Amino acid sequence: MDAPHAVGGTGPVTPGRAALEVSPLPGGRCGIRARGEISALTRPSWEQALTELARRHAGVSYVELSEVVFVDVAGVSALAVTAMNLQGGRVVVEHPPPQLPRVLELFWPGLDRIEVAL
Repeated sequence: MDAPHAVGGTGPVTPGRAALEVSPLPGGRCGIRARGEISALTRPSWEQALTELARRHAGVSYVELSEVVFVDVAGVSALAVTAMNLQGGRVVVEHPPPQLPRVLELFWPGLDRIEVAL
């Protein structure tokens, strides 16, 4: 996961098109930045990125989602399961799409391994 990778097509990520680009966060912060859409078409790439995030996790990991236009319930579920399986610490989700905190609250109320920073 050293370089951005896209799934669902070539070219730039545009709304309305099933594509997801995931890259490491700059500046030495442990985490990933996602851009595009997290759905059935892009879930393998999302889950691969979360697996790599968990492998590199060291206390606090960041998931920056300001350029994610949509995340489905299964995508939120993959994030929640990843956070629950960490050996310790937490995942800070920065600037998620509006449905992510709602889905977390609905299916995983009180999950303290994920902090949502709007």
